[in-house]
Amino acid sequence: MSALKIFIIEDDAWFGELLKHHLSLNPDYQLHLFKTAKDCLSNLHLRPDIICVDFGLPDMNGDVLLERIREYSKSIPVIVISGQEDISVAVNFLKSGARDYIIKDENTKDMLWNSILKISENIELKKEVEELKEQLEQKFSFEKTIIGQSDALKKTFVLIEKAIKSNINVSVTGETGTGKEVIAKAIHYNSDRKKKPFVAVNMAAIPTELIESELFGYEKGAFTGAQNKRIGKFEEANGGTIFLDEIAELDLNLQSKILRVLQEREIVRVGGNERVKIDARIITATHKNLLEEVKKGKFREDLFYRIIGLPIELPPLRNRGNDVLILAKYFVDEFSKENKIKALSISNSAKEKLLKYNYPGNVRELKSMMDLACVMSDGKEITENDVNFNDLKGDELFTTEEKSLKEYNNDIIRFYLKKYSHDVLEVAKRLEIGKSTIYNLLQRREIAID
Repeated sequence: MSALKIFIIEDDAWFGELLKHHLSLNPDYQLHLFKTAKDCLSNLHLRPDIICVDFGLPDMNGDVLLERIREYSKSIPVIVISGQEDISVAVNFLKSGARDYIIKDENTKDMLWNSILKISENIELKKEVEELKEQLEQKFSFEKTIIGQSDALKKTFVLIEKAIKSNINVSVTGETGTGKEVIAKAIHYNSDRKKKPFVAVNMAAIPTELIESELFGYEKGAFTGAQNKRIGKFEEANGGTIFLDEIAELDLNLQSKILRVLQEREIVRVGGNERVKIDARIITATHKNLLEEVKKGKFREDLFYRIIGLPIELPPLRNRGNDVLILAKYFVDEFSKENKIKALSISNSAKEKLLKYNYPGNVRELKSMMDLACVMSDGKEITENDVNFNDLKGDELFTTEEKSLKEYNNDIIRFYLKKYSHDVLEVAKRLEIGKSTIYNLLQRREIAID
């Protein structure tokens, strides 16, 4: 903890020295004693953390001095010390912004000690919060979060910078693992809303029956188990940003409720009637083509036009060229730093292997691969043998081998059958094809099940 700078303004020289001596017993306190209000005001540029004001100063009353201090800065805590025991005087000072009011008697120095101790704890907590916010801002600066130099990524940077300069809604699309939430955080933590909350909600991870209460909150007694009022994610994000991931997974009924929130900029908690105003920027994300979902009748057209705002499409890793090697080196360096091991190099043969792979899991998959490669290496260099493509193993859907569209279709169906334990109905649902198509391929032995 850095030294706490405390001003004491007291015209009684003996009493002032008494307070200064008593507080100086704490080595973390830096004391400045002044006899007049004028001396205090002329030294505010020293930026005190706490000011202790005597009510009856010769050149200015304590209430006037308090007002002058608050004109300079409302954030400086002021403690008023007075010989007046009139409760109305104390109440007026507290209403005017004083943090505490202490009566002058034999207990003053101890009361002052306790008051400063409580205030200092709050000051330290605020400093920690500010430091954390600064760390977040640094963590989500473009240079540290969106790694790469490809033309495809540079186009994305241009759109992100435009998003930062306005409050327009943003819709982020891209394959799973491309880093949609990272983009949302980069926009938030570089925008004017960076000091307010960033709240992420994965729509696909919340059961349908709980989404409404999760997003809008609920009142006490709204349903069985609702023992207390709870605010929802929209209220949590007030003043900041709410990131609605996998927005396409919402059913139509909930889509209409989200639409109303975006139109009215207010929510009503489940089981309540009060309309709560909301000021939150909306960033949505999905790996699906929302326009296609609209055409299929699975997504509301009016909601689509509300959330589309500035569309940002993240390129898949396979379209980012040498970004693969830049990211691979970044992940290796991060793993080495976190695990306190010597930084590893990547051999040319390993680089060639990395560039040939298709990355169905995108950036997320590459990070997992490089973490494993660091563990498997000899501690000096990552070789091609340390790089393992474990996601699909021998069943990569796309390889450097040229195939016909029919062959690729069969590979995809075979992969999904294996993934979902040969559940034909589930695979048909996932791929949006008829189950008879799969049965016919199996019957004609065009698909072999391992």
